[in-house]
Amino acid sequence: MTLPIGQPAPAFTMPTDGGGSVSLKDLRGKKVVLYFYPKDDTPGCTKEACGFRDTLPDFSSVDAVIIGVSRDSVAKHDKFKAKYELPFTLASDEDGKTSKAYGTWVEKSMYGKKYMGLDRSTFLIDEAGVLRAEWRKVKVPGHVEEVLAAAKAL
Repeated sequence: MTLPIGQPAPAFTMPTDGGGSVSLKDLRGKKVVLYFYPKDDTPGCTKEACGFRDTLPDFSSVDAVIIGVSRDSVAKHDKFKAKYELPFTLASDEDGKTSKAYGTWVEKSMYGKKYMGLDRSTFLIDEAGVLRAEWRKVKVPGHVEEVLAAAKAL
């Protein structure tokens, strides 16, 4: 599934680390980097989160906010965020509604066994809530830099 570029991004409201909540409508006026990752505190997800952490000043300079999304609980997000000093929001999509809306809840296969899981994907949404870019089946090396370049070009 791909989402139509140039159309409004699917709306969402999710609980976040620290007992907060985040909604797309509340982020109007800012660019939004919405990245979906499979699981807190796993090697690839940690590397990706730390990549966004380390380039946050560059994203902030183009008025972009970063939101990491997984199906982990808020409590797990709190631990992950504290352990790696992540300075951006981690949203909990435990009910899977946002993952399904963005087409990131997919069938996966490992060692011949099929299961449902989160596909590592990133979406760039402009200040008006319009989807401007998407990356699916993300490979972590170089990804943060690619997203930053697209955010700067908006």
